[in-house]
Amino acid sequence: MALAAKVISSHVRRAGLADVLGRAGAVNVQGEDQQKLDVLANEVMKQVIQKTGRVCVTASEEDEHPVPVTLEHRPGKYVLLFDPLDGSSNIDVNASIGTIFSIHQRVTPDGTPGTLRDCLQKGREQVAAGYVIYGSSTILVYTTGHGGAHGFTLDPRIGEFLLSHPNIMTPRSGKYYSVNESNYDRWSAGYREAVRVFKARKNARYIGSLVADFHRNLIAGGIFMYPADTKSRKGKLRLLYEAAPLAYIAEAAGGAATDGEFAILDIVPAELHQRTPLVIGSAEDVAFVRESVAKAAAGVA
Repeated sequence: MALAAKVISSHVRRAGLADVLGRAGAVNVQGEDQQKLDVLANEVMKQVIQKTGRVCVTASEEDEHPVPVTLEHRPGKYVLLFDPLDGSSNIDVNASIGTIFSIHQRVTPDGTPGTLRDCLQKGREQVAAGYVIYGSSTILVYTTGHGGAHGFTLDPRIGEFLLSHPNIMTPRSGKYYSVNESNYDRWSAGYREAVRVFKARKNARYIGSLVADFHRNLIAGGIFMYPADTKSRKGKLRLLYEAAPLAYIAEAAGGAATDGEFAILDIVPAELHQRTPLVIGSAEDVAFVRESVAKAAAGVA
């Protein structure tokens, strides 16, 4: 993962000079226009990871089906799910973007190519998860679920990630809230009430790149929300590639993540590209949103 991050970071930093800006001219399985860097990052991830002998199958937000590792490349015991370039709509305006990844242990027999069954595991069963943010510096944050979350900054002088943020613990309540308020009229009453309260107590910060918003709130304290609405009734974010890995990190750092009703890590996925609402960040802020949603659903003033 560190090698893939270095390669992608190099391309991101040369994006204005090389021919990797703009649309690739294709639409991914999500029905979204692919950016050239989306395609490049996706291929880098697969090429770097699939030949390690440690992974049996990969699945990406950009691919319709899982990609099993062939017997030629020695299928390993792990499963890698990833969003190769989160926030790609921000590429052309030079805003921070990132890579998100989730690692599970396979459930099918060792030594064989992995299958969809290996991919469809709930977030609580992850063995590691992380993200890379390509911003003013390139930072890799990961957790194995035990011993907290840790951040490593890429030192361009030596080409290595060095420990810069050991034992990240997010504040119990933060000063930021991050949400696309242009969707306000399409939310349920519980989310509207929660945001009304946050507007009076917190500072609004919304980049529109999940990794960037999550990273700031993880370090400084705060909450990110992407609720379901009348336009996206099942939510917008992907459970396996975005919500579950970031929820794993959030909990390891003392935070929380929910779909508004259930913990993200307890949701059993039914399909590869399943979408979900997401409320994630400081534990007390997430609990407040969950209570607001529950009260509104029960008709409690």
